[in-house]
Amino acid sequence: MRTRVKICGITRIEDAQLAIDAGVDAIGLVFYAKSPRFVTNTQAAEISQLVPAFVSRVALFKDAEKQLIKSVLQQVEIDLIQFHGSEPADFCEQFDRPYIKALGMKTAECDTDYLGPDYLIGSAEKYQSAKALLLDAHAPGEAGGTGETFDWTSIATIKKPVVLAGGLTADNVKQAIKIVHPFAVDVSSGVESSPGIKDKEKVTAFMQQVV
Repeated sequence: MRTRVKICGITRIEDAQLAIDAGVDAIGLVFYAKSPRFVTNTQAAEISQLVPAFVSRVALFKDAEKQLIKSVLQQVEIDLIQFHGSEPADFCEQFDRPYIKALGMKTAECDTDYLGPDYLIGSAEKYQSAKALLLDAHAPGEAGGTGETFDWTSIATIKKPVVLAGGLTADNVKQAIKIVHPFAVDVSSGVESSPGIKDKEKVTAFMQQVV
């Protein structure tokens, strides 16, 4: 099965076009104000209008107020929501959009320790309505986009599509796919020249390594 690709943290129309031309399956728009990849509703609406059929537009929120999420959905064409905070399943289910739930895989106490298989299996049970679980290299409740990886061999088998994120680059994504066999990979800083600015050569190289 072909591994799908999402490029997250799109902030400019030209970067969205670059990702589309490279053959991505989805682009991510970040509505978390503390992120260097944050976009306003106006920016996001302009980018979203550019996206053709069969490329998904994903809105990323982290512990956002319900009204903020609704305002984005009213003003921006969004196909899928990515919840990146501590949102419970019933909160995620109320916005009339399919969603994926991001899970931080590191422990809060020690960056070198990884949450065990029970954590992932339990999360899959908790978020049964999610279309996929996105596994990232940070502690639960913290923000992603750190550019760090985690121990891919620590991932337990679950009956739900897995989106692998965290520190992926053209240099390691093929190995990551070989170990994890994810449904999709999610990259942001690994294809950037600076936060929020995508690099054509890095995007092209990354896509060439995805199998």
